[in-house]
Amino acid sequence: MTAETTPAPEVVRIEGLWSVFGKGSESFAVHQDLDLTVRKGEMLALVGGSGTGKTVLLRQMLGLMHPARGSVTVLGRPAELMGGEGAASRVGMLFQHGALFSAFNVLDNIAFALSELGTLPPDLVRDAAMVKLRMVGLKPEHATRMPADLSGGMIKRVALARALIMDPPLLLLDEPTAGLDPNGADEFCALVHELHAALGLTMVMVTHDLDTLFALATRVAVLADKKVIVTDVPARVAQFDHPFVHDFFQGERGRRAMADLPTAAEEH
Repeated sequence: MTAETTPAPEVVRIEGLWSVFGKGSESFAVHQDLDLTVRKGEMLALVGGSGTGKTVLLRQMLGLMHPARGSVTVLGRPAELMGGEGAASRVGMLFQHGALFSAFNVLDNIAFALSELGTLPPDLVRDAAMVKLRMVGLKPEHATRMPADLSGGMIKRVALARALIMDPPLLLLDEPTAGLDPNGADEFCALVHELHAALGLTMVMVTHDLDTLFALATRVAVLADKKVIVTDVPARVAQFDHPFVHDFFQGERGRRAMADLPTAAEEH
């Protein structure tokens, strides 16, 4: 008889979530009775069709939206209490197009959240930002460049360094490889995978890219019908009986991306 494996601690717990926009008769729900759990150390990919509220769900985890019903708990606290001071040290966010401050150079972009705290001397803030700069594969000479002078891949790396400046235990990624060419996407996935392992991060990412999903995700949660309809390892989710899942995973790109995956039995 083998000993039961103790589940990793919960980092995100969502129960009975309703995400509602508008008021009165004009209101509509993007999520209804949505449940989801993200455990420490995993990388969960959120997939779903247009309008299923993937990015809305990230905003709920960040505390930028409040549930109309239900609850969102992040790192043991209600997410709605994290939208203000202190949120940056608990949750990092990589935005789809980087969202760098155009008037700041690379180092100032990376250091922004730490600088805003005002609790450390400028020299220490700069040193911390340089550590993150190197961590994402950039060189010291890149520190003084402006965002307009960066390639798409470098913008992603700077944005990732900025998201990590406070050493958050949870990192959210919105379409992390969007806008990158195949080689750039592969390199960025390799970097994220390396940092995930080295830092013991918990990551939640929204992605439409199957190669990114299969390269990074330890589990996949599918949003459809206003809730999470299935959560499992990628190979098993791909076999789930639902029209969106079939179209997403069983098309030509999906079959090609899954060709080299281990079987569900091998992953068990």
